[in-house]
Amino acid sequence: MKLSDLKNARWTLDHPELGTGPVSIEPYRSPEYFQKMRDKVFKQTWISTGKRVDEIPNAGDYFVENIDITSNSIVITRALDGVVRGFHNVCLHRGTQLVFQNYGNVRGRFTCIYHGWSYSLDGKNILKTEQDMFFHPETIEADLIPVAVDVWKGFIFVNLDPKPAESLREYLGEELLGLYDAYPFEQTTVQLSYRADLECSWPVLRDSQLDGYHLKYLHKRSAPGFMESGDDPSRHAWDFKLLGRHSSGSFFGNRARISADLSKVAPVTSLASRLGQTIATNTAANVPVDKWAKGVNPTRSENWFFDYLYIFPNMHVVFLGQSAYIVHKMMPGKAHNTSSWNARYFGPPVQADDLVSKWTSEYMKYSLRDLWREDGNTTIGAQRSIDSGVFRRMYLQDQEVLIRHADKTLNDYVNF
Repeated sequence: MKLSDLKNARWTLDHPELGTGPVSIEPYRSPEYFQKMRDKVFKQTWISTGKRVDEIPNAGDYFVENIDITSNSIVITRALDGVVRGFHNVCLHRGTQLVFQNYGNVRGRFTCIYHGWSYSLDGKNILKTEQDMFFHPETIEADLIPVAVDVWKGFIFVNLDPKPAESLREYLGEELLGLYDAYPFEQTTVQLSYRADLECSWPVLRDSQLDGYHLKYLHKRSAPGFMESGDDPSRHAWDFKLLGRHSSGSFFGNRARISADLSKVAPVTSLASRLGQTIATNTAANVPVDKWAKGVNPTRSENWFFDYLYIFPNMHVVFLGQSAYIVHKMMPGKAHNTSSWNARYFGPPVQADDLVSKWTSEYMKYSLRDLWREDGNTTIGAQRSIDSGVFRRMYLQDQEVLIRHADKTLNDYVNF
């Protein structure tokens, strides 16, 4: 299959509810919109932590998830019964934060450093120090306040509503589950993790990982010519799917050019891509594509580069192959023009005595860091333009349909 076989296909026109006109940047600059988004989206939907159950494998293991837009701190822990649970990171005595480390382990209980109140791993208050000095201690509501926690394919999600209207699987939807449930996420481990606090609104940050258009231009140094096609120069996408509130995209990769050029202009990159998994590795050649999950490289093209899966509101999965992917967790900050970005790369486990795999893994740390810096630098300048009032609307081409869809989904929530 060639890109030119798509002929006059226009994905946006298949979804007339999206429209084709300019897109307002009100969600990108309005404090009032930000407050509605906080209340109607981030207080009521399933939020990805970007972390996996294998990162807290033992009873008493925990991590802290801070949700700045709602001013919540959540502690996610594995209890003695093996169940992963979540609670507001708040001691019910005087409101002190219960734990302070991002990751840790406690021996069977959480104990507040302030006055020694203690809680079991399932949130029950098991000690009020000097209880005999309290008035009516039997009426004190002292158990930790729960949040809903659920897991999909090993990834931990939270919902600030302890009794959400939908289960996580209902929220994800049958179509998404059918496309990606077969992907072997469990065969990978996190290889690297970068985090940044940015002076840009969350929609600006979100959009930075919803199009492949920019890779041909912004990343021409780190991914030179990877998406250029002589067959149909204006096309770079194989497929887009709108999956209810979520979406996906599959993108072209010029494998002949990648293989031919890298050995001449970037010999280290060329060597790393042949020996291990990098963004330039021809994964379609390494693993038969008919064995891949249905949602990844859905056209089964050999000239494939990567896929996006966007899980509304804050999780972006970038598939690089059958056992290599990136997870972006993108969250709003405390103000409308601030946000945070945690980017993590997952790949097959690297053995301590496998020097080749260790070297290619180290190479990925630096190549992805440079790629993501290029993305991050554009967001800050874009927010300045938005805040200045000079830039008022966006013009989106057909292959930016995921941005148009994400914008409509957000507006539907905020204006409901």
